[in-house]
Amino acid sequence: MVCPRCIMVVENELKTLGAKVRDVKLGYADVIIPATLTLEQIDLQMKKFGFELIHDPEGILTEQIKIVILDYLKHVHSKGKGAKKLSEYISLQIGRNYNYLSKVFSKQTGDTLEKYYINLRVEKVKELLDYNELNVSEIAVNLGYSSVHYLSNQFKNVTGFSISDYKKKSGTDRTFLDGL
Repeated sequence: MVCPRCIMVVENELKTLGAKVRDVKLGYADVIIPATLTLEQIDLQMKKFGFELIHDPEGILTEQIKIVILDYLKHVHSKGKGAKKLSEYISLQIGRNYNYLSKVFSKQTGDTLEKYYINLRVEKVKELLDYNELNVSEIAVNLGYSSVHYLSNQFKNVTGFSISDYKKKSGTDRTFLDGL
C-alpha cells in the first residue's frame, strides 16, 4: 500500500469481509478475524485490488524496509543535506544491523537497498518535475543531492533521458512506487 486510497481500499474490503479493523497503515493491517473468515479468503479479496498478504518473516521485513525508505525520502525532503545517512536511518528505525537488512532486502527483491532508494528518489524527481513548481536546482536541494550535476547524471543513468528530454515528454515515463 503506497497511498491513502490504498489504505482506504484495504480497510473497506476487510470490513466487507467481516473483519474488525483496528488499524491500517502503509503495509500493515491490525484486524480481528471472525472464525468464519480465513486468511486465504482475505488474500483472494486483496489480490483483486493488487494487494497480497505477506506471510514469511523476510518478506515482512522487506516491506518494513521499503516503508522506512519512503519515510527517509520524506525526511531528506524536509531536512535536505542535513539528513542522516540512509544506512543509519534504516538501522535506527528498524532496530537491526544494516548489513543484515541489506542482505535480506537483496535476497527478497533482487536489488540492493541503495538501488531501490535511487530509483525511488528518481521517481520523486519525476513527480516534482511534473508538478513544475520547482526548478532543477530547488529539486536537487530538496532531495539532498550534492549538486544539480549529480542529480542530472543520476537521473540520466536511471531513466536513459536527460531532465530536459523528460520534461519534453511531460511525465509519460512514471512508475508507481509499489512497482519499484
